[in-house]
Formats: sequence, structure tokens, C-alpha cells
Amino acid sequence: MTKRLTEVAKKAGVSEATVSRVLNGRDGVSETTRTAVLTALDVLGYERPTKLRGERARLVGLVLPELQNPIFPALAEVVTGTLAQRGYTPALCARTIGGVSEMDYVEMLLDHQVSGVIFAGGSYALADARHDHYRRLTDRGLPVVLVNAGVDELGFPRVSTDDAVAVEQAYGHLRSLGHERIGMVLGPEGHVPSRRKLNAMVQAAGWGDDEAERVERSSFSMEGARVAATKLVERGVTGIICASDVLALGTIRAARRLGRSVPADVSVVGFDDSAFMTCTDPPLTTVRQPIETMGQAAVDLLVTQIEGAGVLHDELLFEPELVVRGSTAPAPGR
Repeated sequence: MTKRLTEVAKKAGVSEATVSRVLNGRDGVSETTRTAVLTALDVLGYERPTKLRGERARLVGLVLPELQNPIFPALAEVVTGTLAQRGYTPALCARTIGGVSEMDYVEMLLDHQVSGVIFAGGSYALADARHDHYRRLTDRGLPVVLVNAGVDELGFPRVSTDDAVAVEQAYGHLRSLGHERIGMVLGPEGHVPSRRKLNAMVQAAGWGDDEAERVERSSFSMEGARVAATKLVERGVTGIICASDVLALGTIRAARRLGRSVPADVSVVGFDDSAFMTCTDPPLTTVRQPIETMGQAAVDLLVTQIEGAGVLHDELLFEPELVVRGSTAPAPGR
């Protein structure tokens, strides 16, 4: 008990006596201090006293699929900073292969009585994945916001990059350079943002029966992209639009292993504009997601729900920006 008081007091920045007063429900403690003590208790993983368990902490979960892709740490930085400014303590939950699943994280966050959860790149983006754990959050009436496109039936507010505009920008850029044989490296078949990108490409390029020859799918890894892009390059594709920067880097590697030069023989366009894309060889032409604006909007939507000011069930679409660097050039022979 003494150890717990000491740890909570240190985390909350108050005295052990103050922690004791809060845990025993005594008067003489400001609401701000009381909230800080309860949040510290939740963050450290201690159970609240029975009489305090009905109250939600000012704790918000941020659940990410990984931290290796630079776009997710960038989003985490924006979301956690904005939450702190609004008086909430962020709890970062990043999934790992063979580690804690998204479903397990949801259970943990519910046990800690969080005020709400922001998800990015989760199972909601895969049409053929299980979504039961999201429905548990709905049943509990817990505020939730999703970052980027997901299945429609969950009904949560969403903050997304406009995938159609992203593809139009990338395709228009490659066409302006004279590329006619343009292909795509996308995520898995059930990946909703990839579906949106493909639909936009079909509209922009007027693809018909030759669509299958122009599209390859991959897991979101450099290794998977290398396998997918190899098939496109071998079919004579000279311009490739990728569903992420990581896929674009794998595509560049594939072209080089086939003896092609990027961008002289094959032009590559990424998606995200994550950190260090100016440092790649060549620097990556990509479509930038407005991560800072989207992260702040996600927090605003969540806090609005937490404060009981209503729920916006619509999807907010944010316009991306084409960033031209060194991985695209005129088509061979131009």
C-alpha cells in the first residue's frame, strides 16, 4: 500500500497524504488534483477503490498497428500532444507481431476506464477482419474516432485523407511526364483505403479488362512490395503508384534488382510523406497526408463526444498534397 501511494504521488506530482485523501473520498482536494491522482492510478495500472470505479479517467487510448512505419509515430506525436493540451493523458498502444492484439488492447483500455479511444490503421480498415471488439466499445457508449477509411457499418466518426484526390494527383503527375503504362502496388484485397485508391484509378485512367495486369497487392512491408512490384516491372509498367511510402521503397528496390534505374526507367510515387523520404535514394515523390491537421481533428472529435456535445457520424475528408522529388521523371524515350 505504501509503495502504491508513493508511486501514485510521484506520478501525479502531489503528496502521499493528498493521494490518501483522494482514494478515501475525503474533502479538501481540488477537482484538478483529484483528477490528476485518479489518472495516475489508471496509468500505473492500479485498480480504483470500489466507490470510484464508476468514474472514467481522463485517459485516452491511441491504438496503432506498428511504430516501424514512420507515419504512425508522426501521428502519435500530434495526437498525444493535442490530448495533453486538452487536459487528457494519452495511453499509447502499439501492436507487435506475436504480441498484444488490438482486441487485447481494447480490453485493457476498458479495464482502465478510459474516456475514449482513437484508432489508426486498425482492423476496421480491413473488410474481412473481425470487428467484434469495436462493437464492444459501441455497447459501452465509449467515444471512438477512426483515422482513415474503414468499413461503414461501425458508425464511428472518421478522419481520413481523400484517397481519390491522392490518386488523381499521382496519376496526373505521371501522365504529365508521358507515362502510359501505369500500375499500382496496393494493400490487401480487403483494405478499404486501397479499394478507394483503386476505384479512383479506374475512373481516372479508364481501366477495363487490363486492370488485373496493372495492379498487384502486398502486405504493408518492403519485402511484400518488392515481390508485387517485380511483376509490374516485368510486364513493362514504367510508372507505379503505391499505397504507402514503405511500399514505394520496396518498389524501388524491386526495380533496381531487375537492373532498372529509378527514375530513368521506372518512376515511383508513394503515399504518406513520412519522415526521411527526402533522404532516400532518390528522394521520394509522394502524396502527403496532412497528419498534423488530421490528428488535431481526431482529438477535437473525440473530446466533443466525451464532453457530451454530440457525435458527428460523417467522415471528414482532408485533401492531400503531391510532393515532387527525385523518384519520378519523363517516361523512357521521351
